[in-house]
Parts: sequence; C-alpha cells; structure tokens
Amino acid sequence: MTASSGRAGAGEPPLEAGLIGLGRMGLGVARRLLGAGWRVVGWDLAAPACREAAKAGVHVAQSARDVVASLRPPRRIWLMVPAGEPVDRTLFDPSHGIQALLEPGDVVVDGGNSFYEDSRRRARELRERAGAWLVDCGSSGGVEGAEQGLCLMVGGEPEAVEVAFPLLRALAAPGGLAHVGPPGAGHFVKMVHNAVEYGMLQAIGEGFELLSAAPYALDLHQVAVLWTHGSVVRGWLMELLARALAKDPRLEGLRGVVGGGETGGWAIQEAWKRGVPFSTLASAYAMRLRSRQEESVAAKVVAALRREFGGHSVTPVRQGAGGER
Repeated sequence: MTASSGRAGAGEPPLEAGLIGLGRMGLGVARRLLGAGWRVVGWDLAAPACREAAKAGVHVAQSARDVVASLRPPRRIWLMVPAGEPVDRTLFDPSHGIQALLEPGDVVVDGGNSFYEDSRRRARELRERAGAWLVDCGSSGGVEGAEQGLCLMVGGEPEAVEVAFPLLRALAAPGGLAHVGPPGAGHFVKMVHNAVEYGMLQAIGEGFELLSAAPYALDLHQVAVLWTHGSVVRGWLMELLARALAKDPRLEGLRGVVGGGETGGWAIQEAWKRGVPFSTLASAYAMRLRSRQEESVAAKVVAALRREFGGHSVTPVRQGAGGER
C-alpha cells in the first residue's frame, strides 16, 4: 500500500464513502471521515441513529441499496453491523442486499467482528456474483478510536486493499494500519486480539479485587492513577480504569456482569484445533461466563473497562424495596 493522506487533491471532488451501520462505532467512523473532508452517505435500520448521523453531516440514505446508488464508482463502503446473519443479509438478501447494485471494482469493507471463515466465504461470493471485492478489517480502539484513529488489521486481495486504502488510511491511527494477509486474515488477527484483550482485562480485574480485599483502606483510584506513571503495567486500559474509578471509587453503581465473548470463544476453538493451549485466555473467557451468575469485584472492573473503551452497556445496581437486585 502506498502512502496517502486520505484526502482529495486540490480541484478534485471530495473522496466519498458509504457507511452502513450508524451506531456508536459507525457514527464515530462517520465523524472521523467528515473531519477529513470526505462526503459520507450512510444508513441504519434505527431511525434515531440516522437522525444523529444527519446532525453530524452525514447524507442519510433511504436504504442500504440507496447508499450504493448514491456513490460514484469505484465505491468504498464500510459495514459496521453485527457479525453473522446481519452481514449476510446486508450483502446478499435478494430484496434488500447491496450486492445487486455493486459493480466490478467496488470494495466493501467489513469493519465488524465477523468470523474469519465467514469473511473468506463472503469475499469469494461477492467476487463471483458482482465482481466486487470484500475486505475484512479488524477494528480496535473503541468509540474513542473511531473518532481519533483506529488500529486496523486488514485482510483481502492486494487489488482490493489498494482501492480501499484511502478509506482505511483516513480511519487509522498513525502506525495503526497493516495489510496482514488474504481474505479472512484481518478478522483472524482481530479474533486473537480480542482474546488477548480478555486476558488483560481479567488480570487487571483480579488484581483490583485483591486490592479491594486488602487489610488496608486502599484508594483504588489512587493506585490506578499511580500505575499509569512509569509502571510496567501502565497503558490505556489502566488509564481507563482510573477514569472509571474517578466516577465511582468502589464501582458500586454497576453489577459485575460482563457482556461480549463471541470472538473469544472462536479464538479458543481455533487454538485448541491447532494445538495451542490458550489456558490463560480460556480461563478469562470462562470468567466472563461466570460473571453472569455471581457478583465479583473483578467482573465489575472488567465491565467498567469495557464501558470506558467501547461504550458497552453495563448492568446498573438498582435499589428497591428489597434492596440491591
């Protein structure tokens, strides 16, 4: 991939992209593109998301197909929809799928957490049916990353990635863009990335559970801030924990129920299939499942961290006649 600013040259029409899926991450992607001078045409099933995107400057289309029809070829279209059947419907549904309007040379970038084998299949089918390309793009950085620069793990044929490159470059953080391999490779790398994330979150959570049980009246926020300065374990996750503890010093306003986990489950299956023990990360995944059954400080920390970096929902503590539920 050659260097590019992700902006149109002087006297040229603005670069443009389609964006299907305008939720938290999708809206962040749209805002980053708009800030780089792109024309963005978007659509979402949810009317409130479309209204919010319109306020940001997105040209809101009437349907996913209308997004395709509103762009000049070769088209660059970013999908930010839930993994699985929603991606297949968006691409291939006989009545509403965008494949019917795509032309040879168009590129669809799946920026969600799709299973890598599904991405390989979709890339093949899209090429056979429409002559268009599918690029699978693992996207990390959460809601803040979508607006300030993402880490993008890109899989796809070299020709497809070359067409998609201006879009990818506009969304990536400095140094946060790599073409890691053929179709499926981007989502494979993101799958492993998410599993590593599970392990890191669980380690932080268990450490702070022990701190909370110490024979001292420790200030957890103070410790988290301290560990962001010069510590071996310093980093963005520790900064986010310090932020979360500044809001709620003992995390008493949320329950330790941790969502997510699908990509981690895929990674564990792949690891065991390939003879990789994956014991630490499998344990972290098991603790996510446990969190949905019992309360724990570790689970509260993990839930709070996911809320901070990804805007993921948490289960609040509710007070009623019977006390905490």
